[in-house]
Amino acid sequence: MADKNTPDIIYTIVDEAPELARGSLLPIISSFSNAAGISVATKDISLAGRILALFPERLSEDQRVSDDLAELGKLVKTPDANVIKLPNISASVPQLEAAIKELQSQGFDIPDYPADPQTDEEKAVRAKYDTVKGSAVNPVLREGNSDRRSAKAVKEYAKANPHRMGEWKSTSKTTVAAMPGDDFYANEKAATVTAAQAGGAKIVFKGKDGSETVLKDGLNYLEGEIVDATFLSAKALRAYIKKEVESMESGVLFSVHLKATMMKVSDPIIFGHFVSVYLEDFLAKHGDKLDFNPNSGIGALEKLIAGNAEMEADLKAALAAKPPLYMVDSDKGITNLHVPSDVIIDASMPAVIKAGGIGWGPDGKAADTKCCIPDNSYSCVYDETVEYFKETGTLDVTTCGAVSNVGLMAQKAEEYGSHPTTFEVPADGTVSIVLDSGEVLLSNDVEKGDIWRSCTAKKAPILDWIKTGIERFDVEGTGAFWLDANRAHDAELIKYVEPALKAAGKDIPIMAPREATRFTWEEMRKGKNVVTITGNVLRDYLTDLFPILELGTSAKMLSIVKLMNGGGLFETGAGGSAPKHVQQVIEENHLRWDSLGEFCALGESYNFLASSKGKTKAGVLGAAVEDATQKLLLENKSPERKVGQNDNRSSHYWFARYWAEALAAQDDDAELKAHFAPIAKELAEKEAVILEELKANEGKPADMGGYYHADPAKVAAIMRPSATLNAIIG
Repeated sequence: MADKNTPDIIYTIVDEAPELARGSLLPIISSFSNAAGISVATKDISLAGRILALFPERLSEDQRVSDDLAELGKLVKTPDANVIKLPNISASVPQLEAAIKELQSQGFDIPDYPADPQTDEEKAVRAKYDTVKGSAVNPVLREGNSDRRSAKAVKEYAKANPHRMGEWKSTSKTTVAAMPGDDFYANEKAATVTAAQAGGAKIVFKGKDGSETVLKDGLNYLEGEIVDATFLSAKALRAYIKKEVESMESGVLFSVHLKATMMKVSDPIIFGHFVSVYLEDFLAKHGDKLDFNPNSGIGALEKLIAGNAEMEADLKAALAAKPPLYMVDSDKGITNLHVPSDVIIDASMPAVIKAGGIGWGPDGKAADTKCCIPDNSYSCVYDETVEYFKETGTLDVTTCGAVSNVGLMAQKAEEYGSHPTTFEVPADGTVSIVLDSGEVLLSNDVEKGDIWRSCTAKKAPILDWIKTGIERFDVEGTGAFWLDANRAHDAELIKYVEPALKAAGKDIPIMAPREATRFTWEEMRKGKNVVTITGNVLRDYLTDLFPILELGTSAKMLSIVKLMNGGGLFETGAGGSAPKHVQQVIEENHLRWDSLGEFCALGESYNFLASSKGKTKAGVLGAAVEDATQKLLLENKSPERKVGQNDNRSSHYWFARYWAEALAAQDDDAELKAHFAPIAKELAEKEAVILEELKANEGKPADMGGYYHADPAKVAAIMRPSATLNAIIG
């Protein structure tokens, strides 16, 4: 039964550029929705909001915030859910610490993040903060599998208006380097839980000295659930890094591509190994004198030794003695190893590939790049892509097909690195998953410093994923399940896929990721649309890789999550570029964030409301949103990069105008037609004054009153500077 108190649409409060854009777009959405009797409310899933929700006992009554993420977590398990989710920060430790510091400066009495907790109180605080690190939001909200694709209008626009692509040459020295073995892929074991095995379990470490430690208790496995256990050898990792550093070709940049935000336990540790091996000479001389954690990066080290002339000179010399690093910002001296969250693989690798295999070096010049991606589970996708483009040349975006994705992610499926079942091994011994019956389900022999992890995928989400994959395959006509029979976890998944395909009478190929990568590039180069049906990590990676090459950005992608209990979750494009966009706003009050993903999600949300709740006016709004989006693209009213050009705010004016014009022109709802006709007329007549007001403060610095926790009044002043537009919209 529907809850009468549940808003028709929930729009999320998030972070950075998408949040700034919400300040301009949501008033328009609310106004248009109100005219149709559709209620719109917000829920705060921002990093700052999640932090403040942890410590109500330390805050004054007017400072306290509700735990909106927990509330949304309950809502998405009901048929009433209709949530538009914008990209939010998946916080690394440096981001978390920066957000805490900002909130403290604003008068919020929250504790520091205990990097090395000693007391019970510090351990309790650390445990709370750890719940907001990494991908803390997605596992809570994703109670369905992902159907992610570009809207037809977006794809056609990209073909007619191709973005700039770097030239791929067969002589490129750019490569992808993975570990030769002893990684997560090589060491993985997996099992499907039987009826007799279902129930409670725990993860136990047994040292070679006979001691036992329960690493994680209270696990509960369901019948049919796939459970895996694997580890990456720290010793093998360090040997691999050292070899790759020492085998660099002249003129090639060195880089590592990880995801220290979402893989919040494993990847910061891996990143730290890269830093410590790369700086081994410096750390051999000075490491004992410094309280330095390599996991924090070279940037943290520079702050630590600032003012110490000897150490600064030695660090400079140590860097100069190694191969040149791929740069995040060569103008500011920010290297690939500066901050763990600065280089996120699903954004950084597509950027290198889009540029023709090129990265930027410390001298500010472009160069070929060695891209280290340790784990063979996924590095093969990027390796095959690089080799494919060396062979075939640059992708022609004016003729290529579209690549969509159906991703297994429901109910925390394969929540790689975001889950509480990843550990840095404390000593030599064995890590085991032990059932309440005493049976050892899976076990790995490990050494001190190894990174051990376990992931799961429940039966119901797997079957739903297969069903959704078949449906999308029927639409696209080509595609594959990306599963490697030689990988333990995938082999268990294949045991579900093959009989399901047979029962459905479908002949969809199952391919290992490397083979599937080449197949997909070849098919899309022929102009065919291809669906990639993958697990969760590949979903995350591929829904940036292909769109960035096809469309120039992944921010324009739409993700429809059909929640398993009947609701809908509509995710907008990725937010990897959001920090740079915010910096431009602060410096010159120009926001180039493109809300196209939000427009697409909004239309789908209205259509879902019409089909699921019988609200016909919502369907009229949804059809008009699609018309407005198409016209916005055709008229080239999307945001551009420079001051004086269209930005996010002016694109929202055009979107509102075209939306109102579409509603005034339709004949399906006379009431909406009559309401929006004068609005459309006034928006057109006052175009010049509105655009002048929107641009009045461009080129000047803008004060948001905070980065992670901005001042709402200041954001409103920045994002809604046109009194004329505000009066018309209401």
